[in-house]
Amino acid sequence: MRELPPTAGLPLRLTDLRPGRAALAAHMARWLGVEQLQLECSGTAAMVVALRAMQRLRPQRDEVVVPAWTCPLVALAIHRAGLKPRLCDLAPNHFDMDAALLAQICNERTLAIVPTHIAGRVADVQASLEVAHRHGAYVLEDAAQALGATQDGRSVGLLGDAGFFSLAVGKGLTLFEGGLLLARDTCLRDAFAASHDDTIHADAGMDWKRALELVGYTLAYRPSLLPLAYGRPLRKALAAHDPVAAVGDDFGPDIPLHTVSAWRQAVGARALPRLRPFLDTTRAQAVHRVARLRQIPGITVFDDAPGQRGAWPFLLLTLPDEAMRDSALETLWTAGLGVSRLFIHALPDYGYLRDIVADTPLPNARAFAARSLTITNSPWLDEATFETICQTLARAAGAGHAA
Repeated sequence: MRELPPTAGLPLRLTDLRPGRAALAAHMARWLGVEQLQLECSGTAAMVVALRAMQRLRPQRDEVVVPAWTCPLVALAIHRAGLKPRLCDLAPNHFDMDAALLAQICNERTLAIVPTHIAGRVADVQASLEVAHRHGAYVLEDAAQALGATQDGRSVGLLGDAGFFSLAVGKGLTLFEGGLLLARDTCLRDAFAASHDDTIHADAGMDWKRALELVGYTLAYRPSLLPLAYGRPLRKALAAHDPVAAVGDDFGPDIPLHTVSAWRQAVGARALPRLRPFLDTTRAQAVHRVARLRQIPGITVFDDAPGQRGAWPFLLLTLPDEAMRDSALETLWTAGLGVSRLFIHALPDYGYLRDIVADTPLPNARAFAARSLTITNSPWLDEATFETICQTLARAAGAGHAA
């Protein structure tokens, strides 16, 4: 039995695991063409460090504006930083925030706006900048899913004031968990470094835990072993009617805040030279497959706009309505083909976030959550299997053989 992963992560090699030490932030800075990067233990930790630094620079502000449909860890990170999430509904049938609504909800309490590069697609950072700078707020880009993406030749994360990437499981480059934090100006960089020193501490127990998890990931991240590591827990959660657990959105309140061992950094540094060719391969595959999906009436698939060169961990698309989406997932989600959902709910609809985010009318975010699905962009998904997915989507969308 084979199981495809829901995202196109760069596979690690056993040779990446040999003993050694490296300063991964310096390697990554050269790779991205930026002056400086700060390594954190996760993208979530990077967000906590960044927001605490920003709040110290502008202590009268306490709200962080985020898309209403995003990773629940974003809300947890804001709460851990001692701040309040302010939700912005999405634009109709799009992952970006509604620009007009964004302008309405920002005020003198806004510390930061967080445009989010979902699925490696480049968000409209300029709209956030225009609003943020009118109110004296920062723009912190959530590029957790977009390592390697660019706008007009410039890395995402530097389009706004600051940004962060994730090096978690299934990402383009992984340490099992890790994060990268970057800023455009030296004032923010210095503030981030000071915030790191105050927030992040060594933890030998977490070092060993993450090391063992990274070894396990290296061994299991392949179609022959993913049925055990990924497929079995997925099917168990779906059988229990728990889609939140099925996609791994069931987060607890604790956010680990610790240093990253030199050995895990060395693993990442050894894999890094393979990342650019891997991203080029997955991009070429995605361009071809986006074109095929667009032949299916009723399907919206998200692509690069002019000047953008996104990363492609998976393909993000919507169907006309929830019933059609669910019809497709009934066949595809448990078939081992790398078809999944991204975030199950708009943020207020996660039970464990009810004390953190306000329940407000969010029609577009809730509709996007109800109509969207993802298709892995892993090179392990061959053309014949991808065509099977397309035919299932066509039937679900009512297109039949017309596609």
